[in-house]
Amino acid sequence: MEDELIDAGMGLWREVEVFLLSMTTPWRLYQTGILLVLLAGAHLLRFFAGRRLEDWIRNRDGWPKWRLRLSVIVIQRLRGVFFLVLIWTTVWIMREVTWPSRSHLLAIVAAIATAWMAVSFGAQLIRNRPLRRVVTWGAWIYLGLLYLGLLDGATVFLDSIAITFGDFRLSALSALKAVIVTGLLFLGARLVLRILIGRISSSEDISPSMRVLATKALQVLFFGGTLVIGLRAVGFDLTGLAVLSGAIGVGIGFGLQKVVSNLVSGIIILLDKSIKPGDVISLGDTFGWIGELGARYVSVVTRDGREFLIPNEDLVTGQVVNWSHSDDFVRIDLTFGTSYADDPHLVRRVATEAAKAVPRVLAERPVACHITGFGESSIDYVLRVWIRDAQEGLASVRGGIYLALWDAFKEHAITIPFPQREVRVLDTPQDTLPA
Repeated sequence: MEDELIDAGMGLWREVEVFLLSMTTPWRLYQTGILLVLLAGAHLLRFFAGRRLEDWIRNRDGWPKWRLRLSVIVIQRLRGVFFLVLIWTTVWIMREVTWPSRSHLLAIVAAIATAWMAVSFGAQLIRNRPLRRVVTWGAWIYLGLLYLGLLDGATVFLDSIAITFGDFRLSALSALKAVIVTGLLFLGARLVLRILIGRISSSEDISPSMRVLATKALQVLFFGGTLVIGLRAVGFDLTGLAVLSGAIGVGIGFGLQKVVSNLVSGIIILLDKSIKPGDVISLGDTFGWIGELGARYVSVVTRDGREFLIPNEDLVTGQVVNWSHSDDFVRIDLTFGTSYADDPHLVRRVATEAAKAVPRVLAERPVACHITGFGESSIDYVLRVWIRDAQEGLASVRGGIYLALWDAFKEHAITIPFPQREVRVLDTPQDTLPA
């Protein structure tokens, strides 16, 4: 194994040595000087023309976002664009006025620079920045070795770096291939998933809970399949992995009972459709609407902007009030009292009409006002109204109805009494006063 590694390393070094010796010929040195001049020219063009181009693009207010984003990408690589224009122009001129061999090095550098620029633009499709850098640098190294004729030697050298476990041999080349294959598959899986999830989310025939369940199932299927294919690309035997994962799973199951319970509870919630995104729920002192159904928790957003992450197990085992489970109609009860001097029939009619005028109160649902009792200072009433937008909050609609009642009662001279107490101070005999 050690001899194989040394032989592969020596073979790669001989290829590099041959390439370096070929650079010492006069015309190769001339071409190297031309390359340095072209690089300097591209840098100067970027310095003088870059700022003007940036100012011109900043004034394009009516451009769509994708065009502005593409313009920013081009500006960031403007030096390379100028270099490509200059070097291909130089190669074309030299091939017209002299032999092709005298521009061979320039043509190789132009081809490498073109391929690198194409990779740099194509890598922008990858949103994750660290992954984009890894893919970019990996593609640049591969293309550089390919065009310089060093790819075969590098392949043999990487294959000689290996470790052996019984009959299983893992080389650096196999691991690199597995990483590349897995990365490409992950990228393809993300693109396909984005399209499928977009179509599922826009489908009105699928309930919100089933959309979330389908999304999670597709993610597990695609990413799990990608990982398996990546392991197979290395040549890893998955039979032993299945036995090992089963043994590990038993041990992990005891230590992660709560996590597993939340995962299973999340699946139950998605299947029985008891809670779905957009529902308005209250659990204990928490009142808000469902923002997201996660694998371990449910995101509940309250009216004050706070986001509570409630474990799925609490929603399955606890008592949850779902204000919009079967429908989104919600009844609100408001209590108030009026003076005994006011006609109850007039009070009921005025309160009903005032509540109907509030914008969020449903006109198609009955608004009722009933006497609930005769209190010490007032006749007590309950006013019942219906709304269908509980996610907008209950305090705001209560406040609007009470304000409408205040204005209506003031217009009809209906009074809202308050308890009155009369306090009398009795005379204290002198002999009971303290000395």
